[in-house]
Amino acid sequence: MAGHSKWANIQHRKGKQDAARSKMFSKLAKEITVAAKMGDPDPDKNPRLRLAVKAAKSQSMPKDVIDRAIKKSLGGDAADYTEIRYEGYGVNGIAIIVEAMTDNLNRTASNVRSYFTKCGGNLGQTGSVSHSFDRLGEIAFPAAAGDDDRVMMAALDAGASDVESDLEGHWIYCDADALGEVTEALERQLGEADEAKLVWRPQSRTEVDLETAQKLMKLIDMLEEDDDVQTVTHNFDIPDEVAAQL
Repeated sequence: MAGHSKWANIQHRKGKQDAARSKMFSKLAKEITVAAKMGDPDPDKNPRLRLAVKAAKSQSMPKDVIDRAIKKSLGGDAADYTEIRYEGYGVNGIAIIVEAMTDNLNRTASNVRSYFTKCGGNLGQTGSVSHSFDRLGEIAFPAAAGDDDRVMMAALDAGASDVESDLEGHWIYCDADALGEVTEALERQLGEADEAKLVWRPQSRTEVDLETAQKLMKLIDMLEEDDDVQTVTHNFDIPDEVAAQL
C-alpha cells in the first residue's frame, strides 16, 4: 500500500486565490455543460454528469452555478467543445499529460506547444507518454472515513484494485469503466466520497531536484492557467526537503 504523493495536496501557487477559484469554477462548469450536452441532463441518468457534479461540489461550487451549467447545455448557445489530449516531456524527460476541452483546436495546440518549448520541454505524439500511466478511476475519502484496515476491506468488497492512505485521507483506485459502481458501493460503507474522477496514474515516479522542480512547476502553472486546459498529470515527485525550498 503506497503512500499518496503529498505534493499532490500542496497548493503550490501563492496569491491570486480569487482568480484561481474563478478559473477552477469555469473549468468545472465547462465539464458539467459538456457532460450534460453529450448525455442526459439528469445526473442520475448520466454517469459522466454525476461525476462532474460531484467534482464541482467537492470544490464548494454553489448549487445555482451547477444548475446554470446544466441548463446551458439545453440551449442553442452552448459552445461545441472538442476533447483532446496532449502528451509531452518536461525537463529531464518528465512525462506530462494535458487534457483539454476547446472550441478552437489550432489555438489550444499552439498554446500548449509554446508552454512546453518555453519551459525546456517538448510536445510529443499522442501515446508517447501515456503508456507510462494507467487510466483508472480514483475515489477520495477523508481520513475520518475509517482506519486503513476498514477502508482496505471496503475497497476489496467494492471491487477496487488498490488503496493509498496517509494522514490526510484515502485514495481508492479501480478500473475506469467501474468508477460509478465502485463509488456507490464504497459510499454505502464509508459515507460520501470527497471526489470521484478518472485519472492518469503514473506507473512510477521520478524524484527531482530544486532546479528541475522549479522549471516543471513553471510549466504546470502555465498549462493550468490556460482556459482550455482541464487537467495536467505528471510522473515526478518532489522530496520534502526540496518542497520546503519552493
